[in-house]
Amino acid sequence: MAGKKPNILLFGIDSLRRDHMSAYGYSKLTTPHLDRIAAQGVLYEKHFSPGIPTTPAYASMLTGMDIFGTDVVALRHEGPLGSHVRTLPEVLAENGYNTSCVGFSGNPSSRGFQTYLDYESWVPDETGRTPKAQNLNDIAIPELERLAADDKPFLLFMRHMDPHSPYLPPAPFDRMFYGKDEKDPANDSMEPVYNFKPFADFLKSWIPEGVTDEAYVSAQYDGAIAYMDACIQSIVEKISALGLEEETLVVITSDHGETLYEHDCYFDHHGLYDCTLVVPLIIKFPGRVPEGTRIQDVSVISDIMPTLLDLIGIDSGISFDGRSLTNPVASEGADRNRNKELYLTECTWMRKHGWRTPEWKLIRALEPDFHFKPEVELYNLIEDPEENNNVAEQEPEIVAQLTKQMEDYIARREEQTGRTNPMYTNLNWHGKGVTFTSSEQAYNSLHIGNIIGARSLQSKEEAASK
Repeated sequence: MAGKKPNILLFGIDSLRRDHMSAYGYSKLTTPHLDRIAAQGVLYEKHFSPGIPTTPAYASMLTGMDIFGTDVVALRHEGPLGSHVRTLPEVLAENGYNTSCVGFSGNPSSRGFQTYLDYESWVPDETGRTPKAQNLNDIAIPELERLAADDKPFLLFMRHMDPHSPYLPPAPFDRMFYGKDEKDPANDSMEPVYNFKPFADFLKSWIPEGVTDEAYVSAQYDGAIAYMDACIQSIVEKISALGLEEETLVVITSDHGETLYEHDCYFDHHGLYDCTLVVPLIIKFPGRVPEGTRIQDVSVISDIMPTLLDLIGIDSGISFDGRSLTNPVASEGADRNRNKELYLTECTWMRKHGWRTPEWKLIRALEPDFHFKPEVELYNLIEDPEENNNVAEQEPEIVAQLTKQMEDYIARREEQTGRTNPMYTNLNWHGKGVTFTSSEQAYNSLHIGNIIGARSLQSKEEAASK
């Protein structure tokens, strides 16, 4: 079809931290197939998701707006995505695209797709494992064939869930990165995990009984990534077999990272530490982005939509909060100072915000958290990149300086948007109808439950009821 717009294949991989991908230098070969895609396109070394977790992150990804633009900061966002924003599938549909979404029905941030398809990404099968990526392929590949048979260009958005707990990759991926005895009675590293009351039931519902070694559970995360990577190759091969490779823009990214055994935030994605903020961004578009390019400049999740529209030649007329990354693609190093400082937010199992510079990370709690952490945390990212040494009490001047920078930024964005910072207004972020006044209250109030309970936090039924 003459003049047909390019297709977009958007892999939105939930809970994938970039530092566990071999494409980003991880010591374990977790992503050989994604590595090859990166070698054929552009890889962004310093891509961040500053507003976590799932719902606000995907809201930014699919609107090009920050949290002030979307008004979404909480996992359990109440109500729909605001009508003041337009989503990527809505804009593409207006420009003649077919749009399909796999694995993200019912969430406010997935508004605007013409077709929604779901697959099993939580409950184990008869083997005790969850082949999430193959379950996705069983749905996505026929949908890809359907879309390819139409004369219209298409957007196929796939929300892979393999790196999201429960980490249950099938064999041989479950042993690919672990060769020890996971039930060694002399190992007690899982005791604090099982003793963390808010998550204990959920974690015990999928971690095999008797596991004593936390390294085994972390290896399941890596195995899940490797399994997903292998399954993604089937989709890439299908694109090639359909003759669509040259006219398809491929994007690989994530909504947020994951905490494994760090910071007491076991096998989840809360806490504003870098392990939850570092995410991949890889873009492959033959003839439109240079092959084998690695960009060192900082980029953020709200940059994705304006970049994609720019690459496929659609002018939406939207004033995005994010920026198109096409200039750095064409000339590495352009606009190098952009995003040197980031406003960070989370309303998952804790309500906190913070300020990140190349040297410092400030985290301030808006309510007491269930980990009994201090109200103010400060980390020197140069000397302490793993953020293990809180120096807030030793550096009060730095705390005051960064707090002022953060508050000035908030005031500026509130004035620009005409809306109050949603971190201050989304007070029922946990669905309990109270504001926590103590860590003990939070600890005794918040509870995930089993796998089914965890899935319900993002279910279509819950979203529809709000």
